[in-house]
Amino acid sequence: MKTILLPTDFSKNSMNSIHFALTLFKDVKCDFYLLNVQKASSFISDDMMVVGSSTTIYNTIINAAKKSLTNIISKVKERYNNDKHRFHFMVDYDNFIDAIDQVVEKNQVDLIIMGTKGASGLQKVIFGSNTVRVIQRCKVSVLAIPDNCAFSNLNKVTFITNNTASFKTTHLKPLADLVVLNDSKLHVLHIADEHHLVQKQSENVDFFSSNFVNPIHDYIDIKTKDTYDVVHKYIVRNHIDMLCMIGEKHSFLERLFNRHLVETFAFSIDIPFLVMKNN
Repeated sequence: MKTILLPTDFSKNSMNSIHFALTLFKDVKCDFYLLNVQKASSFISDDMMVVGSSTTIYNTIINAAKKSLTNIISKVKERYNNDKHRFHFMVDYDNFIDAIDQVVEKNQVDLIIMGTKGASGLQKVIFGSNTVRVIQRCKVSVLAIPDNCAFSNLNKVTFITNNTASFKTTHLKPLADLVVLNDSKLHVLHIADEHHLVQKQSENVDFFSSNFVNPIHDYIDIKTKDTYDVVHKYIVRNHIDMLCMIGEKHSFLERLFNRHLVETFAFSIDIPFLVMKNN
C-alpha cells in the first residue's frame, strides 16, 4: 500500500496533478491524502480582529474548503471507480510547509504529487512557488506535474547525475518503483563540466546496471553555463517522458545552473519532474 499526498489549492493545475496521480497509480493500492492549506492572512484583516467575527470567518473558509475536497473525492471516485484507491481529506490552518511536513510524518507519506505552473521573475504563481518550496524543504520525494501535462506512458525515464556521490537503492526507490510500474526504459545521463571530476562514474554505472534492467548510459560534457538548455535539448531529442534526480543542498544541482536548478526546472520543464531525497 502506497501513501501519496496530493496538496491542492483547487486550481485547474492542481486538479490536473490529482488526475495524473490517479492514472499513474491505477493498478497500485494507494491511500491518497488530499490537503488544502489555509492562511490567516488570506481572510483576516486589521478590521476583522474581533474574536467572534474572526472565528466565524475562519469556520466559513474551513468548511468551504472541506466541502470542496469532499466534492473532488466524490467526482474522482465516480470517474475512476477504482477499488484499489482510498481517499482522505484534510484542511489545515498553518504555514504551507509545516502543514505538509505534519501530514507526511503522521501518515508516513511515500510520495508527494503536486502541480507546478511556469512563470518568470516576479510573476511566479503561488502554487508554483509552493511546489518549489516543497521540493527544496520537505523530506520525502516530490513528483511535480507541469501545467497541462496529461498522463502518458512513461516509456523513457531519465535520471541525471554528475557522479560526485554514490547511490543506494533506498535513495532511488521511487524511481525504481515507477520504472517497474510503467515498464520504462531508464536512461542515466552522466554530466560533467570543467569544474567537476566524475569520481564515482564507474561505480555508479555499475550500480545502475546491477539494479535496473539494461539501462542506457549517456554522457555529456558541459562547456557552457546554460546547462538547462543542454539538458532540455537532450530530453526533446530522446523523447524523454520523465526527468529524475536526487535533491541535495550544495550539490552540482545548484552549481551547474545559472539559477537554482530546482527552481529552473520546476518553472520551465514540460514533463513530470521527480526529485528524490537521500535522507
